[in-house]
This record gives sequence, C-alpha cells and structure tokens, in this order.
Amino acid sequence: MNDDPVWKRDEVDSPCTSVCVVHPEARICVGCYRSIDEITQWSRLAAEERRRIMEELPGRASRLRTRRGGRATRRQGQG
Repeated sequence: MNDDPVWKRDEVDSPCTSVCVVHPEARICVGCYRSIDEITQWSRLAAEERRRIMEELPGRASRLRTRRGGRATRRQGQG
C-alpha cells in the first residue's frame, strides 16, 4: 500500500473523454467542453476552481453546432 499523501488527495477528476477536438467556432473541446486554457491549466487549478468548471460543462454543449451536409451543401449557396 502506498502511504504517499499525494495519492490520497481529494482531487476533482478530469472530465477528459479522450475525444480531443477543438470546435472551430466555439473554441471548446467537443469531448469534455473545456476551453484550451482550462485544459492546459487543469493540473494547476485548485479543487474549488475545478468544481466550478465541472458545474459549467453540461451547459456548454449547446454552444456546439454540428455542420452537416458536407461539400454538396456548401456548394448549393454558390448557385
């Protein structure tokens, strides 16, 4: 058993889902809904700040708009 206190800290888990793609317009990860700054600073953030971010994440999903239709749809506007 490891007695190192580092492994016994009460940490807020990362919301990372290993789907690391930044939405080009919303500028948030489509997997976890964090901003690039939040992702890069996560390990240095205090637990309170991590909890605050975690509470905001579900509401960020609506900011993502999925483009559908591909090239054919985009060309329709060129008439």
